[in-house]
Amino acid sequence: MEEVRQVGVVGCGVMGAGIVDVCAQAGLDVRVVVSARPSVDRARARVLKSVDNRVRKGLLSEQDRDALLERVSFTDDFAELRDRQFVVEAVPEDEEAKRLVLKEVDAVVESDDAVIASTTSSIPITALARGVERPERVIGAHFFNPAPAMRLVELTAGLLTAQDARVRTEAFVTEVLGKRVVWCQDRAGFVVNSLLVPYLLSGIRMLESGFAAAEDIDAGMELGCAHPMGPLRLCDLIGLDVVTAVARAMYEEYKEPLYSPPSLLLRMVDAGLLGRKTGRGFHDYRR
Repeated sequence: MEEVRQVGVVGCGVMGAGIVDVCAQAGLDVRVVVSARPSVDRARARVLKSVDNRVRKGLLSEQDRDALLERVSFTDDFAELRDRQFVVEAVPEDEEAKRLVLKEVDAVVESDDAVIASTTSSIPITALARGVERPERVIGAHFFNPAPAMRLVELTAGLLTAQDARVRTEAFVTEVLGKRVVWCQDRAGFVVNSLLVPYLLSGIRMLESGFAAAEDIDAGMELGCAHPMGPLRLCDLIGLDVVTAVARAMYEEYKEPLYSPPSLLLRMVDAGLLGRKTGRGFHDYRR
């Protein structure tokens, strides 16, 4: 089995930039595809921010940072993925958007041995591979934020995913990227979000009902249960729009009330109060 050395990443938001950082740190040639030429500079800035964060923490030298960044290139042309051996889709958690990206990547990547991975945190892989000409090479690889620091990657095979793609993906994620993997059935939410999302939504409902203040809800779980972050702060870190998208996908599949997004969450998303990335969510990060 040929070793993966050339990687593509489609989308360069917070998660995409972190995955680019992880792959480049592993010595890989990384090509980033964004939606339009004006997005290239923003994508480059996000990757630089991710890398510089590790420099500030003493985890990476400035010399190694410069060498890492030289291994990353940016484009708005999907055709430049043609020689990639492993391509990661990292666009927002929207089923139709992800499906279109996977279909376009499949159309340009030339090697039948190449793997096309989606970072979805909630959408079944079989659904995302619908319409892809070669669905046998589509797989789920859910990284966690921040990708350079979080060791876990959830892997999910669709009903049509080939065994070779499974083996190749696990070897790449564990041996090349140095991550720990867990395998999940192809069901909405996979392992982590099936457990996490009801907990997060419960915290939001507690705030919505006036049961307790946001600071107290978070302090209760941080100090009383030794969680590193309370549910509302964690929502702010993930992004309230992402939490909503994941909850909706899970509710659509299971129709369980515990997965239904609370009204407060929906109104905050409508208002653009998405958490840390907008400066304000359940807590205020502008000061």
